[in-house]
Amino acid sequence: MRAVIQRVTEASVKINTVEKSSIGSGLLVFIGIEDTDGFYDVLWLSGKIAKMRIFGDENGLMNLSLQEVNGEIMVVSQFTLHASTKKGNRPSFIKAARPETAIPLYKAFLEQLEKETGKTVRSGEFGAYMEVSLINDGPVTIIMDSKNKE
Repeated sequence: MRAVIQRVTEASVKINTVEKSSIGSGLLVFIGIEDTDGFYDVLWLSGKIAKMRIFGDENGLMNLSLQEVNGEIMVVSQFTLHASTKKGNRPSFIKAARPETAIPLYKAFLEQLEKETGKTVRSGEFGAYMEVSLINDGPVTIIMDSKNKE
């Protein structure tokens, strides 16, 4: 699983010009599911995101987690995070999981993130064309991959 995590002051998702979800200050997580991903990837990534200390403390240092600042969280599925640009100019998405694999893992990720954070996780809609708006706070953007745990 690959995630792009953005600290935001606000974010929203629209589908067919209708707002589906929105959050205030917190985290917007774009999640891409690979064909080799499984429940272990869900557990590892959700645990890391829930505990990540990327919010400012009283000294302005990134030292607080989402729970400690009472932030909100939104997850948006994005298969393009697994784009391969090695050959040619048209990205290949061959490593992105097919819906029959990705949808159960996406739902498990949302559920596990709720357990880990103790918060309602807002979301987009898997497979839908979405318009995502956000105001990146900092800017702070973190990239994580359960297959490359750097």
